[in-house]
Amino acid sequence: MKAHRLTKFAALAILATFSGVASASAQTKTFTISWWGYNGDKMKANIIEPFKKICGCDIVFETGNNADRLNKLKLRDGKGVDVIYLSDSFSQLGVAQGLFQEVDASKIPNLSEIYELGRNPQGKYGPAYTIGRVGLVYDSAKVDPAITSWADLWRADMKSSVSLPGITTTAGPMVVLQAGKHAGVDAYEDSEKAFEAITALKPNVVKNYNTGSELVNLISTGEVRVALAQDFTLASMQAAVKTMTWATLKEGDIATLNMVNIPKGSENVELAHQFINFVLSKEVQQKEAEQGVDAPINSKVELSPEQAKMWTYGADQVSKLGRIDYAKLNDAKTDWIDQWNEVFGQ
Repeated sequence: MKAHRLTKFAALAILATFSGVASASAQTKTFTISWWGYNGDKMKANIIEPFKKICGCDIVFETGNNADRLNKLKLRDGKGVDVIYLSDSFSQLGVAQGLFQEVDASKIPNLSEIYELGRNPQGKYGPAYTIGRVGLVYDSAKVDPAITSWADLWRADMKSSVSLPGITTTAGPMVVLQAGKHAGVDAYEDSEKAFEAITALKPNVVKNYNTGSELVNLISTGEVRVALAQDFTLASMQAAVKTMTWATLKEGDIATLNMVNIPKGSENVELAHQFINFVLSKEVQQKEAEQGVDAPINSKVELSPEQAKMWTYGADQVSKLGRIDYAKLNDAKTDWIDQWNEVFGQ
C-alpha cells in the first residue's frame, strides 16, 4: 500500500509540474508599440490584427507626440516599449542618446524591397517605413509665373503672400537651409548669412504657421498664396482651394522620413524584427497607401495615378529628393531658434 501511495503521489506531483509548465507556456506575450495614435482604426485593421495572428501576442500602445514619447523612453533608459515610431529628426536624437539598439538586417528581408534612402539613413538602426517631402505649394490661379525654384520665395511679386513653417516644426529648419543656399553659403557653417537672407525674405512673409490646420486656414482665407510645406497637407489645402499646386522645383524637394526603431530595453527583440519586416511588406504598404494612411516606401507597391497623386511615390520622384543630415541639424537647431526669433519675434 505504501509503495502504491508513493507512486500515486509521485504521479500527482509530476502532473502538477507539467501542468505548471503548460500554463506558463500558454501565457501570451505582450508586445508594446510607441506611436502617434492617428488613423487607429486603419492601423488596427491593416497591421495590428494581422500581426497578432502571426505572433500570437497581445499588443498594447503608448501614444503621444514625438517629444513626449522620446522623453518617456529616455527617463526609462530605453525600456518599456518594443518598437517606437518617430519622425527622422527625433529618431536621430534617440540614436544620439543611445536609446536604440542596432537592427539585424538579416531578420528584416523586406528591407531589400524599400527605396535605398530608407534602409539605413541613420546607420545600423531602424529603417524608414514611410516617405514624404517638403517643398513649395502655390495658388496657380493667383501666382504667375509659376513657382519653379526655391529662390522664387524671394521674388518681388511675392510680397505679403508667403507663409513659412515655424522654426520648431519639422519643416522649419529647412527654411534656414534653403536661405543659406540662396545666400551662397552652408547654413551650418555661416548661419549669419543664412539669416540675412531670411531677413530679406521677411517682407514676403504674411505669417509663420505651426500646424497644418493653421496653414490650411491661411490658404482658405486668401491671406497666403505660397507656402513651404510638407506634402501630407496638400490634400487639405486643395480641398480648401482647388488651384493649390505642388511646385516642380528645379533643385528638387527635401525628403522626410518616419522611422521605426527597437529601443535598447525591448523585451521582445525577435518579435520587434518580425514586426518591422511585416510593416515594410508590400501587402501592408499597399493597403496603407490606398487608404490614405502613409506613403509607401516599398518599391513594389503599385498605385493608380489618382491614388499616387497625394503621395511621394515612384522611383523617379524619390531619386530626386534631397536628404537632411539630422545629426548636424539637431546640433544647430538651438542657435537657429534664437536667430529666428530675432527676425520674427517671439
